[in-house]
Amino acid sequence: MFGVNGKPIILSGNSNPGLALKICEYLGQEIGKAEVFKFNNDNTFVKILENVRQKDVFIVQSTSTPVNDHIMEMLIMIDAAKRASAGRITAVIPYYSYARTDKKDQPRVPITGRLIADMLETAGTDRILMMDLHAGQVQGFFSVPVDELTAMHILVDYFDTKSITNPVVVATDIGISKKARDFALKMNAPLAIIEKRRVGNRDQVESLNIIGDVKGTQAILFDDEINTGESMVSGAKILSEFGVDKIYAVATHGILPGETINKLSKVDNIEEFVITDTVPFNSDKLVDKFKILSIAPLFGEAIKRIHEGQSVGALFAR
Repeated sequence: MFGVNGKPIILSGNSNPGLALKICEYLGQEIGKAEVFKFNNDNTFVKILENVRQKDVFIVQSTSTPVNDHIMEMLIMIDAAKRASAGRITAVIPYYSYARTDKKDQPRVPITGRLIADMLETAGTDRILMMDLHAGQVQGFFSVPVDELTAMHILVDYFDTKSITNPVVVATDIGISKKARDFALKMNAPLAIIEKRRVGNRDQVESLNIIGDVKGTQAILFDDEINTGESMVSGAKILSEFGVDKIYAVATHGILPGETINKLSKVDNIEEFVITDTVPFNSDKLVDKFKILSIAPLFGEAIKRIHEGQSVGALFAR
């Protein structure tokens, strides 16, 4: 049995229902029944179709495209569960999109990551479960408990199966270098860092230089997310110029808006893009260039441990 009040209730919004179903498969239970849709006037409607009174409720919702719609869905679902007298409400957010706006780095700009945290708590969230935040300090925006999972072991285990010779882990910029260093330690590989400059507030990137020796290696370009892929493409270009033999790209979150998948599938000097399913892979056909690893078992185990009062941190004690 799970905990003192039976099994947890797993509810899903419309951002990543496939992941929610996989989490429920891991837990050996059915997904909770709920209606979540929009009226013709663009208002979001939510109705939970089963009893959640005093139950442990987990609401699975990535803040992926359309980001603001999915945030509003999540807030309304939390409010519905709260008003239905749920015992505890945990927001399971595999991808927290506004984590990049974590500070005032320009005059007269917001700290949207904090604003979303306040909204989640106001709606009635008792606990937060997330994965690989772009900025770890976002955890401090919440006054409720936050568990941040990482896909690091899943990604390392995958590259271990590829038996890469003479590997080097390459951080796409200085900002991600600490996480890239941890990845390199687990890969038993050296670390290099790409020095780059972002042009304006748009997704335009100019790679400048490489800190570290990469000539004759097989490089694993590391970042926390792939959005338009410009960081990976510009990074691969300079790595090729510095004499790297093979290049792989890896990130936890694959945002990949618009035609990004098709564009990146044609990049000749990157062997493979490795991502997880925190965000649904929006392609109607299999693209050989992309490898999608599921993080559903990790989230499922974390939910089980939270429900039973066990340690979540013990999942990563290796």
